[in-house]
Formats: sequence, C-alpha cells, structure tokens
Amino acid sequence: MDAFARLAPFVQDYIYQNNWEELRGNQVAACEVIFDSDDNLLLSSGTASGKTEAAFLPILTELYNKPSSSVGVLYISPLKALINDQFKRLEQLLLDSNIPVTKWHGDASLTQKNKLVKKPEGLLQITPESLESLVTNKRGACLSMFSDLRFVVIDEVHSFMRDVRGLQLLCVLERLKQLTGVNPRRVGLSATLGDVTLAQTWLNTGTGRECAAPLTEEGKKRVRLHVERFVNYADERDLVERNGSGNVVNVASGGDMGDREHYEYLFKQTLDKKTIIFTNSREETELVMANLREIALKNKAPDVYRVHHGNVSALLRENTEDEMKSADEKIVTGATVTLELGIDIGSLDQAVQVGAPLSVSSFAQRLGRCGRRGQVPQLLFTFVESIKINSSDILGPINWEFIRTIAIIELYLKDRWIEPIPPQNHAYNLLYHQTMSCLKSNGEMSPAALAQTILSLGCFQNIPQADYRRLLSHLINIDQLQRTERGGLIIGREGEKIVNSHKFLTVFLAPEYLLVKDENRTIGTVDKVYPVGVRFALAGMAWETVDVNVKSKVIFVKQVPGISVVDWDVDFSVELHTVLVRKIRNVLKTDEAYPYLSERCRERLNEIQYITRNSGILDNLVTPLSNKKYAIFPWVGTRQLMTLHYALLHRKIKSRFPWITCVYLEVIFNGTKEELEDIIADILHTELDLNELPLPDKVQIDGKYNEFVPLELLRKQFIKDYIDFEGLKNDLKAPVK
Repeated sequence: MDAFARLAPFVQDYIYQNNWEELRGNQVAACEVIFDSDDNLLLSSGTASGKTEAAFLPILTELYNKPSSSVGVLYISPLKALINDQFKRLEQLLLDSNIPVTKWHGDASLTQKNKLVKKPEGLLQITPESLESLVTNKRGACLSMFSDLRFVVIDEVHSFMRDVRGLQLLCVLERLKQLTGVNPRRVGLSATLGDVTLAQTWLNTGTGRECAAPLTEEGKKRVRLHVERFVNYADERDLVERNGSGNVVNVASGGDMGDREHYEYLFKQTLDKKTIIFTNSREETELVMANLREIALKNKAPDVYRVHHGNVSALLRENTEDEMKSADEKIVTGATVTLELGIDIGSLDQAVQVGAPLSVSSFAQRLGRCGRRGQVPQLLFTFVESIKINSSDILGPINWEFIRTIAIIELYLKDRWIEPIPPQNHAYNLLYHQTMSCLKSNGEMSPAALAQTILSLGCFQNIPQADYRRLLSHLINIDQLQRTERGGLIIGREGEKIVNSHKFLTVFLAPEYLLVKDENRTIGTVDKVYPVGVRFALAGMAWETVDVNVKSKVIFVKQVPGISVVDWDVDFSVELHTVLVRKIRNVLKTDEAYPYLSERCRERLNEIQYITRNSGILDNLVTPLSNKKYAIFPWVGTRQLMTLHYALLHRKIKSRFPWITCVYLEVIFNGTKEELEDIIADILHTELDLNELPLPDKVQIDGKYNEFVPLELLRKQFIKDYIDFEGLKNDLKAPVK
C-alpha cells in the first residue's frame, strides 16, 4: 500500500484541498519509519522542503487511528514565534480530525491551558522553559497530561544542539519519562546537518531507541549568487567615486564614501523586491535599515523598511512577519539570526548578507530563506572595506572576512559540507540547574537518591560521581543547598532566591534589559540607560529619551528624524572549523574562477592572493612579520589554534589572536623562525598534560549559573569540552590540500 493510502481521511482531504500533486520523498520516507518501525526519526533538509508535514501527516494518522488517553503529541520549539506560526498551519490540518492543538508558552491563553489540564488530549506545542516549569512545578498535572504520550516532535534540532538549552530539553524529557514511565518516540526536524550521526545520538539520548534518518534526494538546486565590494579610504587623496562600470566620476571629500555607495546600492537592489538583509550584529542591522529609510525618504519612495531581531518587541516582530507573508507587500527587513529559523514569511525575491556569514551552517540557513515555492534562490553579498594606505605588517591588507565568504560558499554549494556541532559533555552549570529543579520538584532527597536521579540523565553520563559530590558540597557551603537533620538535602536559603525567580527556568545567558516605550507602545529593549535628551536607534527608527524610570527599568522615548546608533554589549561569537580554515587556504592558493564575484571583488581577490603567495604563509608554519614578531599558520580551527596558544604559553612563549576569527597566531619570540618551528614540532610529539596548561584562573565556557560551580569544575569543563590537543595533532599531521 502506498504512503498516501495509509494516511487518515482528514489528512488525505487536506492534501487534495491544497492541490498537492504527490508526496515528497521525505514525506514518503517519514511515513515508512512512523508506520513500520518503533524507531526515533530525524528529518534533515532545507527550509520549505516539507519537513513539518513529513512528520505530522503520519503521526496524526497514528493518533487518529488510535486516540491517546492524554496529550498524544508534544511539539517543542525554540521560539514562541515559531509555535504561533506552526499553530496556524496545524489548526488548518486538524480542522476535520477532532484532534485539538494547544499552545503553551508565556503569552498563550490561560483559559486554554486550564482546559488542557482538565482534559488532556491532542497535540501540545511548548518551549523547553515552559516544559521545565510543568515538570518542576506541576508534577501531578504532568502525570495525567502525559500518561499516554506517544510522540515528541523537536523542531530546529540543529539550533538546540548548539547550546545548553538543548541539553536542558533532553534532561526535562528524561525527567518526564522518569515521572510518567512513558517513553515516547522522538522526531527531530532540522535544517541540513553536517554530521547526521551526531544529531541521531543527540535525539536518542535517554530513549534506548535507534534513530532512522532517511536520506532523500533533493536534487541539485540552482542558486543565483553575487558578491559586491565597496571601499572607504583612509587617505583623502585616494577617495574616488566610481559609477556602475567602475569608472571614476568624482573625487570625494570624506572617508565614508564606500558606506554611502553601499547604502545607495542596497536601496536600488532591494527596490520593489521582498528581501531579508542579514547582518551579524543588531547594531549593524539598525544602521543599515536607518540609512535605507533615509534614502527612501529623499527619493520619495515608500517606507517598506523593517527591523527584526531579539531586542525588537514581539508585537513589532509579529507585524513584520505578517507583512512579509503578504504577497502584495514588498517589505525589506533587516535581521540577525531571528529569521534564520523556519518562521513562515512566504516567498522572498532575495536575501542579502552584509559581510561574511558566521559559518557554513548560518549561510545554509540564510540561503534557505529564499527560493521557496519553486523560485531560484537569490543571495547577494556586500562588503565595505576600510583601506589603510600604510599597513603595520605584510598581512595587514588581507581581508580575511572576504576570503572566508568565498570559502563558505564553496564548501556548501560544491562540497555540501556543514560544520558538525561539537558535543557538550561537562555542562556543570546545567548540572547545578537540574539539581535545583529536581529538589524543587521532589522536596527533600537523600544525596544518593539525588545523585541517582541526576547522574542517570543521558546528558550527564560523562560526569563522575566525585565531581557531583564536589558540586553538592560546594552548594551546601554557599547555602544553595542545606542538609536536614535526617541527612537529606533541601534547597537552602540562598538557593530559594534563585529557584523562586521567574528567570530560573531559562539556562541561557541573557543581559539585564531596559524596556523602551513610546507612550504605552513597547518598541523593544536595550541594555544601557540612555539619559534624557540622548538619541539612539531601535526597530529601524531614531528615538530620543524623554524620561527614565530606573527602578522599573523603563526608558520613555519620542520618535525623532535622522539616523542614530545603538550598541549592545553581547552579540555573536563564532569559531571556525579546520575544514573551513583549510578551504580559506585553498582559495588563496589556487587560481579557481568564482563567477559570482563582481569585477571589483575579482581584483581584490587577485591582490590578496598575490600578497599571501609572496608572504610565505601558505606553505610555511612560521612566517616572520617584523623583528621578533612571527605569524604561526597551522591552518587549523579555532579550538585547535587556541590549544596551540596555551601549549606555547606552557613553553613561556606568548602568542595572541589578533581578532576573534583570526586563522593565525601572532607570536613575540627572541629566537629564529626555525627554532620556533622546532618548538611547535616538539609540542606535537610530546604527551601534553592538559591540566598543566597555564590557563587563566577563571577560564570557563560561558554559562548561566557558573557562579555557583566550583572553579576547578569550570576549568575541567573548558579542558574537556573546548581544548582539543588530539585534534591539533591530527590536523597538523594530515596533509593540507
């Protein structure tokens, strides 16, 4: 029997009503796994490839044929906006099914939540934090709500795998299993993954099941790419303005000519085209969109410019999403990572990336936002360079961000490679959080029972009992925990302050934000107090502070004309994988033609290739930069390069990363190039005890609740989960292609 014939009648009707000609390959494959096995299922493919339907068509058929006596399907999403978006789609699918769907997050209807508690059934959509709250604070309700849970659908698996929030989700699902005795099948939905086996292992955690990950042929997709470059010159004698053919038409008088040309170019390229303009920081998004709005005003063009990032109010973001869904509106939206995930924004004419994508994975996500509904994906890259006439050393004129972009494009489109996501095996901050959550839920527990409950969770299988004893002892000493007369453990006086805060449910770091309001309308949030009279940018508009309520953390503003700037303390961190770094070297070393580069970009690439080939960095591990200053180019990833940095420090040789995504180390060394190379070779042939590395006293992988974890455990986490000496040795042994 074919897959379609096995689907429930209401599902078949939905397919007919939406004029589907056939089921897609991933939808047929998902039906086979759900109907004919007891395995977990991982569906990994590009945006708009039908993953959601592939999961839900057979799952809801199963629920229709054999109704559950409780909530039957749990859908978990990283974003409330994605839940709201999927809710509308699922409501349509379930119209004639008698299977209800309920949203459960901070903004969802309390009436609907209470109705579900009284009569648990159907499909529940929830975030990890809301599920944590249920399992911790409503154990009795959980017993009835999930007593016959059949499936857990986890959306955006790749996003969860990247941070501690994903580990929290796995822990809460296992605690739910411990509570109810039910072991539902898990179905993961993800954008294209670099290493599917890592995602299968992640999804299987604590279930004891195998995971099927059917590969369906998506076919080669055509992609339209173009990379353009603009220049700010530091010396006014070199300020020239060129027309579209590259001919000089005017000598400018300021150093921001490239910026002005860039904004004019973006205005023309996005005119009457539905577009997302991606940048790598909220500040840059605000600045780009403010400039486009100003140009539109001068040209008497309509104001179609919107801003979408985490500090813009939810209402304004939702309005933007709704406008983008409308086929009639040619909205141009500036965004960061918030629009990388699968919120439905309809068909886009194109996407624009200002500067280099953060990673191959990010590029794949952003490319996936365009090309829906059968369109050819169209992605435009733009760069603005500040050229200095006199560079400090031979490597100064190299634009590594530009070269990295070419490497990212080549790796994804030609090699179909995406970064694997490294596992987190020693998340001691989450160990603290789950310990406190478990005690809040259960009340007093003996240390042995607590250890058995927590250390049996799959996420903590690499943490020895001695480490857990050390953590518990520390928590007792700082009054996070307290011993009872019976020898049990309860939450201590200081711990009560933490677990009773509404912020306890989240495990990701979030700064303290101030609310920005225009009268009663919320615009968004900032992380600094802008005093009365000061202007700043938010949501693509300029605002002036009229009042500040420090106690309530509210800034009252009025809208003003012109362009202002804003800055946030924390934005995005990124690390480069060895495969990407070696592709960068390959771009510099070979003469391959890249047809998507503009003439100006091709000229710039040739300049950089000339510099690198004559500098010696492509073929030498160590290159002299000046007297006593050397560059070390092992062409390895950020983690491996950081390991070499500490290994050199262990030999009393100081090195530094010139910037966060740098592919080389800068070293001050009194000896010769050959002597430095010999020292590195000796490091690689020595059994290095990582515990002896001269790490900073407070070295740690950033994490909420680190303040409650002993420093020696945070150091251990850094060594185990970040430092990669074996990877460094293996990468340097492997021939560089």
